[in-house]
Amino acid sequence: MIKLNMKIDHYSFGRITIEGRTYTSDVIIYPDHVDSSWWRKEGHYLQAADLTDIVNAKPNILIIGTGYSGVMAVPKETLEFIRSKGIEVRIERTEKAVELYNSIQKDKKVIAALHLTC
Repeated sequence: MIKLNMKIDHYSFGRITIEGRTYTSDVIIYPDHVDSSWWRKEGHYLQAADLTDIVNAKPNILIIGTGYSGVMAVPKETLEFIRSKGIEVRIERTEKAVELYNSIQKDKKVIAALHLTC
């Protein structure tokens, strides 16, 4: 069986370990790689423009981790944009987003965009 997605080994404030490699900046986890240079136009305000590569990758589900304390805002317009592309969206604080990602990514194309701090 072909592995569809990566596994998150551990998350704590400001640090995430994916497939044995630790990152200390916000990440986008694609099925076959990690983008550790994810930066948003307005750090704690997620906009449609911040998600271009994700939308182009056409996941079934996008999981958004809003940070340890849930500080990153996901406005209604951004949600509508993602859903208009046929992508299911789940938004959680990053700790819950990690659990959700690991539990549902077995047989669907899932991408996780995770804010690691705040």
